[in-house]
Amino acid sequence: MKNLTPTRLAGLVLALSMVSAAKAPVPIPAAEINAASDAMATKVVAWRRDIHEHPELSNREFRTGALVAAHLKSLGLGVRENVAKTGVVAVLRGGRPGPVVALRADMDALPVLEATGLPFASKAVGEYLGNKVPVAHACGHDAHTAMLMGAAEVLAKMKDRIPGTVVFIFQPAEEGAPPGEKGGASLMIEEGALQNPAPSAIFGLHVFPGPPGTIHYRPGGFMAASDKFQVFIKGKQTHGAAPWAGIDIMSLQAAIIQDFNRLAARTVDVTATPTVITTAMVHGGVRYNIIPDALEMGGTLRTFDNAQRQDIKNKMEKTVMSLAAAYGAEAKIAFNSGDPYGGNNVTFNDPNLTRAILSSLEEAAGVGKVNINRPPITGAEDFADYQAVIPGVFYHLGVSKAGVPPSEWTVNHAPNFDTNEDVLPIGVRTHVMTAIRYLERGVPAVRTPQGG
Repeated sequence: MKNLTPTRLAGLVLALSMVSAAKAPVPIPAAEINAASDAMATKVVAWRRDIHEHPELSNREFRTGALVAAHLKSLGLGVRENVAKTGVVAVLRGGRPGPVVALRADMDALPVLEATGLPFASKAVGEYLGNKVPVAHACGHDAHTAMLMGAAEVLAKMKDRIPGTVVFIFQPAEEGAPPGEKGGASLMIEEGALQNPAPSAIFGLHVFPGPPGTIHYRPGGFMAASDKFQVFIKGKQTHGAAPWAGIDIMSLQAAIIQDFNRLAARTVDVTATPTVITTAMVHGGVRYNIIPDALEMGGTLRTFDNAQRQDIKNKMEKTVMSLAAAYGAEAKIAFNSGDPYGGNNVTFNDPNLTRAILSSLEEAAGVGKVNINRPPITGAEDFADYQAVIPGVFYHLGVSKAGVPPSEWTVNHAPNFDTNEDVLPIGVRTHVMTAIRYLERGVPAVRTPQGG
């Protein structure tokens, strides 16, 4: 080192900087990514229509999974099939070293009779709760699957310039596994979807009513935790004309419902964390003039904060038990009975990652087309299970028809729900852009604890 003159030192520094620059990934231009994504439009629309016409219920996505796997294999990706029953996980290893990122789409349909009138409308039937039912893609998972298939093809063609690895997760049973079965995101995780290789972040989207091609999301709690509840009441049967001769559990159930409504409206700061308690079912009684001796009621609880979620559950239990005691009845409340995963968690968008991908989403959708301050959504999503393991961001893609006023937008799960196919290339763009820009940054995300 004693012979290292200032001139030689300057030359060494320059040489090292040139080597470093040669190794540094050159960002793939947004125009190239968007053009390649737009070029997939014909294929993506065809896949979407094919999947839409042949929908399959949760844990029964055999045809859909096979279609996805065949396409991913044709791209030369490493493919694992039958993950969490019918799921598919594929790995694209880029030509340069770097982090690992995951992209997720769900594949299952719903027990809904389609009323869109589309030429490729579903005529499929399936079995749900022991009954034969019509099946339709009334939530847009057909579009989700097709867009991620398109994104996989775009990324595969750019493989040599990608600094890292992309994991594609095609998940069954987002709508919930049939009773007695495991399924969905939790089972995907149990069966290694986030291992070998292990992603350091995950991104996903959902089509949603909104101006076509717009993106909507928020940091923190974005979609609600969901808990199913059941209340079982036992009293004493009596004639409807002599309620004093028995224990009037019909009046008791009405009092419980009213007090549940009070809990949500009067014990929670709704400006901070919205809470919804909906009693949607009451089963009891066989005749108009007989007060029965037993009934069951049930519904759903939606919350956005883990501590509040448990607090509301405790208050609901106290309500049931205290009112039952006042009436002289027996009662109990159960949450998520039969659900091995205990309901859905809050879809919690990591705050740091949410802000970091804003520019990527704007590159894909356009400046002014991305809203990072979307109000919370009381619907639930099991994408939250991935976010409980690694940092993740979930966002909504507006797919309403152009020129249709908001009052006429069709909501998910409605029999006439449809996806504006002109928007599908934008979904391909956002998948590709968020993955590539994340990998180009070269720094794995660090998960922010919920509430942090």
